[in-house]
Parts: sequence; structure tokens; C-alpha cells
Amino acid sequence: MLYPQDLEQKLGFDRIREQLSELCLSPLGRAFVQKIRFSDNFAVIDKLTRQTAEMKAILEESTGEFPSQNYLDATPALDKMRVEGMLLSLDEFFDLKLSLRTIRQVLKFLADQEEGRFPFLTELAGNVKVEKSVSDAIDRIIDDRGQIRDNASPELADIRRRLISEAAGVRKKLDSMLKHAKSSGWVGDDVSLTVRNGRMVIPISAEHKRKLKGFVHDESSTGQTLFIEPADVLDANNEIKELEYAERREINRILIQLANQIRPHLADLQKACQFLGMVDFIRAKAKFASMLGAVNPAFVNQPVIDWRMARHPLLYLSFQKQGRKVVPLTIELRQNQRILVISGPNAGGKSVALKTIGLTQYMLQCGLLVAMREDSTVGLFQNLFIDIGDEQSLDNDLSTYSSHLTNMRHFLQFAHKRTLFLIDEFGTGTEPSLGGAVAEAILEDLTKSGAYGVINTHYTNLKTYADKTQGLVNGAMRYDGEHLEPIYELEIGKPGSSFAFEIATKIGLPKAVIERAKGKLGTQQVNFEKLLKELDIEKKVFSEKNIEIGIKERKLAQQLVETTALQTRLDNDQKKIINDAKQKAKQLLATANQRIETTIREIKENKAERDTTKLIRQELEQFEKQELKIEPVAEPEREEFIPEGGEISVGSFVRIKGQATVGEVLAMKGKDIEIRIGDLKSNVKLNRLEKVSKKAFKEATGEKGAGPRTGVGGIDINEKMMNFSFNLDIRGKRGEEAMVELDDFLNNALMLGYDELRIVHGKGDGILRQLVRNHLKSYKQVGKMQDEHPDRGGAGVTIVQMK
Repeated sequence: MLYPQDLEQKLGFDRIREQLSELCLSPLGRAFVQKIRFSDNFAVIDKLTRQTAEMKAILEESTGEFPSQNYLDATPALDKMRVEGMLLSLDEFFDLKLSLRTIRQVLKFLADQEEGRFPFLTELAGNVKVEKSVSDAIDRIIDDRGQIRDNASPELADIRRRLISEAAGVRKKLDSMLKHAKSSGWVGDDVSLTVRNGRMVIPISAEHKRKLKGFVHDESSTGQTLFIEPADVLDANNEIKELEYAERREINRILIQLANQIRPHLADLQKACQFLGMVDFIRAKAKFASMLGAVNPAFVNQPVIDWRMARHPLLYLSFQKQGRKVVPLTIELRQNQRILVISGPNAGGKSVALKTIGLTQYMLQCGLLVAMREDSTVGLFQNLFIDIGDEQSLDNDLSTYSSHLTNMRHFLQFAHKRTLFLIDEFGTGTEPSLGGAVAEAILEDLTKSGAYGVINTHYTNLKTYADKTQGLVNGAMRYDGEHLEPIYELEIGKPGSSFAFEIATKIGLPKAVIERAKGKLGTQQVNFEKLLKELDIEKKVFSEKNIEIGIKERKLAQQLVETTALQTRLDNDQKKIINDAKQKAKQLLATANQRIETTIREIKENKAERDTTKLIRQELEQFEKQELKIEPVAEPEREEFIPEGGEISVGSFVRIKGQATVGEVLAMKGKDIEIRIGDLKSNVKLNRLEKVSKKAFKEATGEKGAGPRTGVGGIDINEKMMNFSFNLDIRGKRGEEAMVELDDFLNNALMLGYDELRIVHGKGDGILRQLVRNHLKSYKQVGKMQDEHPDRGGAGVTIVQMK
């Protein structure tokens, strides 16, 4: 059930119909547009949306293969053909010929596709049949210019041959007469033969009309020229005229015979023409979906709204022409929060959000694709009730408030668990305290009915009621409390402030007036509005802080992983060096033992002769010096810091006595000194510090090229590791510029071995996000991509896991 009767006009769906009609190519397609109706049949809606989604894919993927012209309505001709002996015009047969050709092309396109690729369109075409004999019969009679072929019948061929012959003879005679008239000066040199009343004539000056015998058919507007058919060609022209009549009779006979041949197939042809109109209609819906960037999200047979980045279609198209962007709407209504109470300042986007919800749900239940992200979920509602706009009526003696109450009576009477209601400015139009009380009582009953809905309001009592009632949830259109500018984003979970006093101040209302207004309102309400404003500002600040903390946590985790990997590598290297040393020691020991045994054996064999023994001992000492020589190890040069004179103050560079650690003095509290060592801060007693020069500090901390350079081709790996951030921000960049930065970023990350990266591209329309993710897929080293946690940027940030 829909309420009220003009719901389509209030939501703007009538303008959607107009655009769909303009995109149709045939009256049949436009007729289907006018038949669009809201449905609560899940199977029907699912089929319609899937048909449109398949057609959208065809139009976006196929390269001109799908027919895009000659969607002609041949049904009037087919209706006339039912009457036996009825003569159809040549144009009607030509339209039928072209429409049947288009139908065959559509059927062939679907038949040529891989099985199961377009199941719903294939099913639609399943019962359509166009006999080849019908198409062949029409093609045999009518050519591609819409004319009857000469060989349509032997009689027609003979008549046209005689016509050509007679016409050629008449023209030859007339050319000769015209030439004679020119040479006699009866006509000008620029005059040529012409036709009047279907007969060939010679234009001749009125003063010479007696010199050429014949029949006068016409004269010029000035009367100076007469158009005369010479008597010599009168009989020949009569013969041509009779042949033309005979040609017309033969053509009529051929067309009647063709109609008789087609008549047995009228039922199939009618069905085929209806199919062509349906294809035209679906094609228009698909083209409209492409204009909107609309999709076919998950559709479930239960009341639910779980939309991501939904856009108002008409507003989107309007802004697109102006080069502006629509702020998308993300909303979720589920069983435990069925009714959303939206508050916030005027001109903050509440009404637009309400109409976006209503129009989007209505479009989908009419079989159209909707403008939102593909991971959204759209449910099914049996009733759609709206109370939007001023229904004040002089005819019915209804005030604005009375019209609202009339609508509320209908809502309360018919609302149930599969109802979606939308109410703009709930309870307005009467004295605020009374209106708020009535609105709260109505909201209680709507809550008990189990219906789903969205309500816009400024009433504090409704915000409070929503906060403490199961099934209701507060929402706010975000507003920049610092600059007093709307952000147009819906935030669910907290009420919004109307910012009435702040907006009045910005506009320039006298401060005294505003202060008196605050006094009249009462401290409780003023404090409530003030609290909402402060909460909004604080939320924005803490949201930014959360992002910063998230970045630091990821960076710390990455550094911890790198440190652990480095420690493991050093331990393994140490073990390898020790093992190599032990192996060499074993070899040297074995060689030394062998040498000693040989020496003892030779001494014994020489019976300890002094000279021989002395020589053998010298050889053994030489082996010890050469083979067992201990290689000196180069000790790293210890940095010598020369203390600098002068007192230590804030900004001085200092060293902890007895250590190589240097830092910078940040603050002094008596004998306690706060110093910065790298990214760390520490408190040290003054007597443990000594002052060093700025040059010594730079050399110790590695600034300006100090320290070892590692890498190849002049690349300083240490410097890159120090300066590299795993977080890349490309918001506001053009596509080409962003891709260049992304490539540099990924190259550095791969070189340094990072396994997790963070790319900030913003939300917007999702174009830069899609561009980034498509580009990342070209890197085989990229493993997985996912959105950041909602508290740290959500869909505006992509987390990249490397393989």
C-alpha cells in the first residue's frame, strides 16, 4: 500500500519516469515506462532488477554488438493485418521488416552468449519466435530502402520495364523540342524539362505560347512562363500514366498477398513485438542505471535497510551537470533499531536524507537499479507511507497541522511490521509543547506496531524518548560546530543540536537578543544544546586522534617485527661464525698434532742429534707462527666527545657522562633535566650530563650524511628506513599524480621489506579508491586489500597486506 496518492510526485519519481521515457527508442518501450508500478512481490522485483543488471552489463561490455536502433512499434500494422483483405501501406511493411530484423539480432546475441551468462534475459527471450519464412517473404518483396523490388512479381517487372522505355522515349522527344525552342529563342538557355501533374512539360515564355502546340498544365506565379505538354508526346504521357496506375494496382495486389502469407503467424509476431518493446524498456532502465552509477545490491525478502553510500538519483544528476558531488548516505535499520529519529540544524540535509530513503526504496520495488555501494542490502516492504511537505488545503479546510494529523491517522491505522514510514518535521504546525507531546504519543504507537521508519524533528522530548526506548535510535546530520557549516553526513547513535543560537550569532543577530532568548528557554535546554555541540566537536577531535594513534600503533608494530627479524638474523650469523671457527680450529688442531708426531718421530730416528733436532724445532716454530697466527680484529673507533664549555640550558646538546648517548635539553626543573634522545624523552639529573657541541650532536645522531651508508647505486637504505612512512596520503590528488606517488611508495616499501601498508584516499564517490585498488592488483607482491576500521577512516583508507 502506498500513501498518499501523490507519493510519486512528492518523492520525485515522476521525473524518473520522464527520463526513462526519453531514453526509450519506441512507443512500446515508453508504454512500459508508464506501466511501472510499486510491487511487494519479491520474485517479480528480483527478476526485474536482475534483467536490468544483465542489460547494464551488456551495454557496458559489448562493443556495438547489441542492436541500438530500429526499435519500431509494428503492432498497429499487425492489428490491421488481422482483417482479411486489409491493405497495409508500404511504410508499415517496411517498419515491420526493420523491427523483425532487430528482434532477430537480439535473439541471436543472447543465443551466442556463454550458457548461464545472462539467464534472466535469456528466459525472457525463451518464448519469442520469428519464423524465417516470414522474414524471407518480406525481404523478397521489400528492399532495404523500403521500396518494392522489381522482381516481386513477373507482372510488376514487365510494367516497370515498359515504364522505363516509354519515359525514355518521351524524354528524347522533349529534349529535341526543348533544343529547338532554345535555338528559336522561345525559352532561355538555362531552362530544362520539368514535371507538372505527373507529366513531363516544357517551360516556355507566355509570348511564344502559340508557337508550341500542346496542353497547358500550369503557369508561373508571375504569368510570364507557361508549362506546356507538347501534343506530340500527349499519347506517350497518357501511356506512362496508365502504366503507373497498373504498377500501383500490382503493388497493392502483392502487398495484400504478402499480408495473407503473414497472417497465420500474427500471434507469434505480436509476442515478438511485445518482446522488442520490453527490451527497449529494459535497455532504457540500464542506460539510466549507468548514468547514476547504480547497482543491484543484495535483495532480501524481509524488512531491512542496510545501505552504504546511497545517493539521491535526481540530486546526483543535477550536481553532475554543475561539477559538484553529492554527499552519500549510509544508513542501517534493523530489528533492534527500526525507527531512526534524525535531528540537527535547518538546511543540514535532513529532508534530502528522508527523500533519498523514500525514492531509493520505491525505485528498487519498481524494478530499477539503485545508486549505492554493492555491499549494501535492500529489504522488502509491503507499505510505504510518507508525510513530506505542506498539505494545507483551502478546499478541504485543512491547516498544515490538520493535514499532518490526517496522515498520522492513516499511519496508525495501517502500519505493521512490513511498513516503512517517512515523516518530515514530525509534530510541527502547532504550539511546540503540545505538538511535541502529541508527536511522542504517536511515536509510541508506531513503535508498538513494529513498523520501520525515519523521522526528522527538532523536539528534544523525541530525542530523549528515542534514547531510552528499545527499537528507536537517534541520528544527527553532522554539522561543523566550529565553523557553523553543514557537512551533510548522517551519523547514527546520537542526537543532533539545532545550533539555533550559534547560527543566529553567525547571521549577526544582536548579542543581547540571543542572551535574552537563552534566558527565556531555560538553563536545562540551553545546557542540553551546548552539550550536543561540545560532543560533536570533541568527537571530531578524538576521531582525528584515533587515526593518529592507529598510525603510530601500526608503525610501532612494524618496527617491532623488523627488530625481531634483525635480532634473529644476528643470532643466526653469530652461530654460523662460531661454527665456522670451531671447524677451522679442529682442522688446525689435527694438522698441529700430525706435525708434532712427525717431529717426534724424526727426532727419534736421528737419535736426538743436536743440529737436526734444532732444525726440526725451528720448522715447528715456523708452522706455529704461520698457521696458528691470531689475526688482529679491527676495533670500532670509539667516538670521542669533547665537552663544550658553558652552562647547560634549554636547547643545549648534552651527553650522559660515561656513555655515547647524546640528546637535546627540552626543559629544566631545578636539578632535573628533561632531554630528548631520538623519539624518546627522559629525565636525568644535571650532574650526570655534560654539554657537547652541535657538530658532535649531529655526528652522533646521523644527521646530514653522518653514519655509514648502506645500499647499492648510491641509495642510502638507512636513510630510507628512517624517512619511510608506511602511511601514504593521496587525498585531493588527480588520478595520474596519485598513481605516480603510489608507485614510488610501493617500490620503497618492497625494497625495505614492509608487509603492511596504509593508503589514505578519502571516500568521496569512491573513484580514487577504485583507481587505487585496481592499480594495486597489478602488483603480484600485493596479497590482500581491505578497508580500515570505521573508527580510523573506514572506506576512506585501504590497508594493504603484502605477500
